[in-house]
Amino acid sequence: MDGNSTNHKTGGGCPVMHGGNTGTDNAVTKWWPETLNLDILSQHDTRTDPMDADYDHRAAVKALDFDAVRADVEALLTESQDWWPADWGHYGGLMIRLAWHSAGSYRLGDGRGGGGGGNIRFAPLNSWPDNASLDKARRLLWPVKKKYGNALSWADLILLSGTVAYESMGLKTFGFGFGRQDIWGPEKDVYWGSENQWLAPSEQRYGDLDTPSTMENPLAAVHMGLIYVNPEGVNGTLDAAKTALHVRETFARMAMDDAETAALTCGGHTVGKAHGGGDAANIGAEPEACPVNAQGLGWANPGQDAKATNTFTSGIEGAWSKEPLKFDMGYFDYLFGYDWEPTKSPAGANQYKPVNMPESEMPQDPTDPSVRRMPVMTDADMAMKVDPIYNEICQKFMKDPEYFRDTFARAWFKLTHRDMGPKANYYGPYVPTEELIWQDPVPAGATGYDVEALKAKIADSGLSSAEMIATAWDSARTYRGSDKRGGANGARIRLAPQKDWAGNEPARLAKVLGVLEPIAAACGASIADTIVLAGNVGLEQAITAAGFDLSVPFAAGRGDATDAQTDADSFSVLEPLADGFRNWQLKEYAVSAEAMMLNRAQLLGLTAAEMTVLVGGMRVLGTNHGGSAHGVFTDRVGQLTTDFFINLTDMGMSWHPLGDGSYELRDRATGAVKFTATSADLVFGSNSILRAIAEVYAQDDNAEKFIRDFVAAWTKVMNNDRFDLIA
Repeated sequence: MDGNSTNHKTGGGCPVMHGGNTGTDNAVTKWWPETLNLDILSQHDTRTDPMDADYDHRAAVKALDFDAVRADVEALLTESQDWWPADWGHYGGLMIRLAWHSAGSYRLGDGRGGGGGGNIRFAPLNSWPDNASLDKARRLLWPVKKKYGNALSWADLILLSGTVAYESMGLKTFGFGFGRQDIWGPEKDVYWGSENQWLAPSEQRYGDLDTPSTMENPLAAVHMGLIYVNPEGVNGTLDAAKTALHVRETFARMAMDDAETAALTCGGHTVGKAHGGGDAANIGAEPEACPVNAQGLGWANPGQDAKATNTFTSGIEGAWSKEPLKFDMGYFDYLFGYDWEPTKSPAGANQYKPVNMPESEMPQDPTDPSVRRMPVMTDADMAMKVDPIYNEICQKFMKDPEYFRDTFARAWFKLTHRDMGPKANYYGPYVPTEELIWQDPVPAGATGYDVEALKAKIADSGLSSAEMIATAWDSARTYRGSDKRGGANGARIRLAPQKDWAGNEPARLAKVLGVLEPIAAACGASIADTIVLAGNVGLEQAITAAGFDLSVPFAAGRGDATDAQTDADSFSVLEPLADGFRNWQLKEYAVSAEAMMLNRAQLLGLTAAEMTVLVGGMRVLGTNHGGSAHGVFTDRVGQLTTDFFINLTDMGMSWHPLGDGSYELRDRATGAVKFTATSADLVFGSNSILRAIAEVYAQDDNAEKFIRDFVAAWTKVMNNDRFDLIA
C-alpha cells in the first residue's frame, strides 16, 4: 500500500488534483514557457457557450421590444436600493461609468478590448482597480437582463444603460445600435501589459515617460488596471501639463482626436461624482478575490450604511458640477470660474479643490440635500484648462453649448460603438441615419452581373494563379474580428495607405489591379468582387492541376470604397508587419514569426486547423512574399497538394539551422539539401498540437479532404467582412 492509499484510507488526503486539471501550476506554458500557446484560437468555442447550437442572436435581437427595454432601463435609474444606494436617488452616473469603462478598454492598435462582447463581466476587467464597484451596476441591471433574456445581450444592455442615463439627464444623444453578442469567458487574446501588479509604475510600459508616444504598442492606458490615465497625475503626482500629454496619447490610441477627447472628458464629468469618502483600508477584496459567500460582489464596504455619501470606488471624492444630475455647462463654470489647488480626498487620493468657492455654490451631499460638499477636479480635468489646445477647444464649447452637446453626443456614440464595425451590424430604431467615416462605409456592390463571364475574362487575363491568389489574400487578410474592420469589401487595397504597404508588394499589386480593373468595369462588377473572384479562379486552376475538381464558393455584392470614405490615418494601424501565411515579416521582432502568425490567425477568426490548412496550401501555391522559397516543400509549385505536410513529417529528412533564422531540410542518407524554411514553417512539425493536425493532412487518404478544408477556410477569410450575408 503506497502513501496515497494510506492517505485516502485515513482521510488525510485530498482527492482533487491541485493545479492538474483546473489550475495553472502544471500548465504546459509553465513548464515550457517558449511553447506556442494556441488557446486564443479556441477561446470562444461551443464548449464555453451555453446557448443552443441553432441560436441566432441577430434574429433574436430583431424581435426585441426596443422601446420597452429603454423604458425599463430609465425606470431603474431612480429606483435606489439600500444595498447600493444611488447618488441623489439617481443611478445615472454609475451606469455611465459602467458603460464608459466597458467600452473604454478598446484600443485602435489591434482593435481589441471594448464593450462589444460584455468582457467587463469577466476577469481581469471585472477586478481592475479602475472598475471598482462596477459589479454593483451590473447587478442593478440584472432584472432587465432577466426579463428580456437571450435577445438582450449584456454587452448591449451595459452600453444602453449609459446612453439612457445621459438622456435622462438632459442630453440629446446621437443614437444607439443593438446587435452586440456576448462572450462567455474572458478574452485570452488581449495583451493588457507585462506588469505583474496593479497600478505598477508607468515607466514599465514607456520607453520614456516624458514622451507618451513611446508607450508600448498596442497598449493605451498608462497603468495596469486603468482604462485611461491616472486621475491623480502621472504616476500619482499632480502635474496637469504633463498629464495632458498622456491624455492626448491615450485617447488617440483609443481612436479619439483632440475635440472628441475634450468633449468626452468634460461631458463625462458634467454629471455624477467620484467616490472616496472613507478609508481605503476598510474596503474588501475585488470580485475575483472575494470569498464565495460574497457571490462575486467585490470591494465590500462595511461603513456604507445604506448611504450614497459613504460609497467608495476610485478614492477620489466629489462632484464636478453644482447640479450633477443635469447635463449642462456646470462643469465649465466650475473649471474655468475658479482657481484650483491640490488637496487630498478623505481616502488620501490626490485631487484639486476650488479656491474661495462659497458654500452655496457647492453641490449637495448625495444623501443629505441639506449639506453642501466640496467639488473636485482631477489632474485630467485640469489638463483641459492648462493645455493650450484643450483650453481652446473648451473655450469654443463654452461659447456654443450646442456645439459642445453635439460633439459630446457624437463622441459618446463613437466610444460605445467603435468596435461594432460597419452599420450592417447595428439593429434597432435608434440607429442614426448618418454614416460616419470611422464606420468604414462601403457602398453596396452590384450582384446582377454575369459571374461566369467575369471568371472567363479573369482566366484569360494572363495573370498567374499565384498573383491572383496573393492579391485576394492581401485584400482580405486585413480583417480584424476584434473590431470588425478591414477585409476585402471596399477594395481599399487599391487606395492609400494600403496600396503602398510593403506587405502588399506594391509593384505586383499595381500590375494585378491594372489588369483586373478594366475587366471589372467591362463586366459591371466591383473591383472588390473581381479581386476575390480572381483569387478563386487561381485556386480552381491549382485544384485542377492537382487532379481534383472543386468549385470555390463566391458571393457577389462587395462594393468599392472611395478615398473620401476612407480615413487613411485610421487604416494605417491595419498594416501587417508580418504575414506567416505568406512567410513574410517586415523585419526581425522580439516576438517570434509563429507568434505573429498566431495573432493574425486569431484576428481572422481562424481555428488551429484552419490556420494549418491555409499555411500548408499557401506554401505549395507559391504565394510567398517576394517569391521566397522558404516553406515551399514541393516540386509541384502551383498545385494545391498536401506536399507541405508530407515533407514536413518525412523522417527520412532532418532540419538544420543556418544561423540567420532560416533552416535547411537535408536528406538523412545523402545530406543533400532539399528545402529551406522559417520557424513559421517548422512550428507545424514542432508544436505537438499543430503536428497532430499536420499529420492528418499528411495521410495518404486525406488529399481531397485537404482541398475541401482549404477552400472552406479560404472562403471564410474572403467573407469575414460580408456582414450583409448574415441573416
